[in-house]
Amino acid sequence: GLDNLKAFTRRALMPRPTQTRRPRARGVLLLSPPGCGKSQFCKALGNEVGRPVLSIDVGSLMGSLVGETEQRTRQALKIIDAMAPCVAMIDEVEKAFAGSSSGGQNDSGVSSRMLGTFLSWLNDHESDVFVVCTANDVGKLPSEFARAERFDSVFFLDLPSREEKDAIWSIYRERFEIDATDPQPSDEQWTGAEIKACCRLARLLDQPLQQTAENVVPVAVTAAESARNHATDRFACRQG
Repeated sequence: GLDNLKAFTRRALMPRPTQTRRPRARGVLLLSPPGCGKSQFCKALGNEVGRPVLSIDVGSLMGSLVGETEQRTRQALKIIDAMAPCVAMIDEVEKAFAGSSSGGQNDSGVSSRMLGTFLSWLNDHESDVFVVCTANDVGKLPSEFARAERFDSVFFLDLPSREEKDAIWSIYRERFEIDATDPQPSDEQWTGAEIKACCRLARLLDQPLQQTAENVVPVAVTAAESARNHATDRFACRQG
């Protein structure tokens, strides 16, 4: 799936011999319910375009000494610049900078300063780094995070279509050696992660897929309120 997103990023990143000079690709912000393929896309993108993928673990940048966190953040960004051309990934970015939403009351402003440093780099860096940020809840992101010129585009990744689900079932049936005659269970509102979980559990427990599916509760059910919020997000984003 994600054909539109794949086509967009491939066109933005693949070299074109006829163009000696063109604008530098900045990156994309991916929004969706959990399990729809955001992180998997990030990991596969580098292989598609021939670039290393660097995963930025914001939590590991936190230090106990005054100023240590900010220093580590600047050092990490310098390393990313030095690795260009590359793809830099921040997974679940709204959780990575969660402290910034409190106005610095919970951590003496460290998260806010980290976010400010990252946003300045995102806007001003000249290195050929394509940034991919993923988020499950756009409401927890500050408005300045997704403004124009931070990213090339914002994509909403919806639940997979029927055709995409069938392709995902085929992949994981083969990976977990599920018998082709084993009937496929009802997968309404399932994400790709839930299809994978069903196949893995069926292999682990040595039982039919339809029986295993009773143990798989889709996130669309467990987080119904969040799912309704995501339904409004898609109107402001390009579809993946």
